[in-house]
This record gives sequence, C-alpha cells and structure tokens, in this order.
Amino acid sequence: MEFWLTFLPLVIYILLIILLIVGIVLGIKTIITMNKVEKVVENVNEKVESLNSVFNIIDFTTDKIAGFTDKIIDLAGNIFSKFLFKKKRKKDDYEEE
Repeated sequence: MEFWLTFLPLVIYILLIILLIVGIVLGIKTIITMNKVEKVVENVNEKVESLNSVFNIIDFTTDKIAGFTDKIIDLAGNIFSKFLFKKKRKKDDYEEE
C-alpha cells in the first residue's frame, strides 16, 4: 500500500508535466499559425482595396444605365397611356352623344 502512495503521485506529476509541455507547444504553434493567417488576411485586404475603385466605377455606370432605362420606360409608358386614354375618351364622347 505504501508503494502506491509514493508511486501514484509521482505518475500524476509526470503526466501533468507532460500535459503542461504539450499545452505550451500547442499554444506556440497556434500563435505562429495566427500570425500567418493575419498576414494572409492583410494581403487579401490590400488586394480588395485596390479593386475598390473598379467596383465604384461599375456601380456608377450601372446606376446611370438604370436611370436612363427608367426614363425610357417612363416615356414609353406615358406615350402608351396617352394613346389608350385618348381612345377611351373618344368612346366616352360617342356614348354621351
């Protein structure tokens, strides 16, 4: 029994030391990996910011094209509605007489 009282705490201490060393090694590897990931993210961010002006130009042109097509559709709708309402008024005038 005395053997177990001296042997088991020794085994537990050795296992705790191994666990502590493994934890430190994993922590260091995690820090190194996070630094590499940070460099990649910064690189991607720089490339996206360099394309930001291109996206602004595309956005500006699509807004202008959409505005132009809206004006054309509005004009065509007004002409079409005038044509329809003109015939309707003529029919109403004939029915009143």
